[in-house]
Amino acid sequence: MSQDVVIIERDGPVATVTLNRPDAMNALSRAMRSALAAAMRDLEADENIRVVVLTGSGDRAFTAGLDLKELGSEGLGAANAAGPDDNPVKAIELLTKPCVGAINGVAITGGFELALACDVLIASDRARFADTHARVGIMPGWGLSQKLSRLIGPYRARELSLTGNFLDAATACAWGLVNRVVAPHELLPIAQRLAADMATIDPAFSASYKSLINDGYGMTFLDGMALEAQRSIAANSKVSADAVETARAAVQARGRSQ
Repeated sequence: MSQDVVIIERDGPVATVTLNRPDAMNALSRAMRSALAAAMRDLEADENIRVVVLTGSGDRAFTAGLDLKELGSEGLGAANAAGPDDNPVKAIELLTKPCVGAINGVAITGGFELALACDVLIASDRARFADTHARVGIMPGWGLSQKLSRLIGPYRARELSLTGNFLDAATACAWGLVNRVVAPHELLPIAQRLAADMATIDPAFSASYKSLINDGYGMTFLDGMALEAQRSIAANSKVSADAVETARAAVQARGRSQ
């Protein structure tokens, strides 16, 4: 993995992954796509890491999406020809660990799709989102056409995708696209503190709960409720009364300290 385009920093159970091509708006070159996918696979396999934070280098861009200069010389087929091991969005989606996106600047097209692969989004007030697939004449292939409408509704999704206009951070938050908007200097510390909170949850339980949310979201409401009941019965039957009492005391103690 090239440390020039993707940087991994470990701090206890939290790993921060930084897209590192600031002079190119952190555009997703072939090398960066491959390195980012490899980084996510490595962190998934690392038992010491419980949560991942993903951000971009600099204050201009999270990522401007696929490197159009590179594709201009290689052709779009170069991106389509990449195997599943080089798909960074799929690699993030396959994480059983939570992934917090710290959106430091613009997230455009493929960069928008990369952000949507994260489990939680914290945005700098400088962040902006745009889907320019239609303006470039490229059909999305990393899930944006399906995810965006489910997150903000089809009317707003069509507005963004069929204009290519930018969505500012405050509006993105009001539309439910991001969890919260913070000052640029607070972005990474807040995202990392949130990740540290998540890291205190038992990793096996965290993975199971994340899977329950994601699997149920892809179903109808009734099917999702049935799935929850099924998994709840199977999991909770294994929890002893002593374990419940120990957990209750820990939750109360944490509540008093917050």
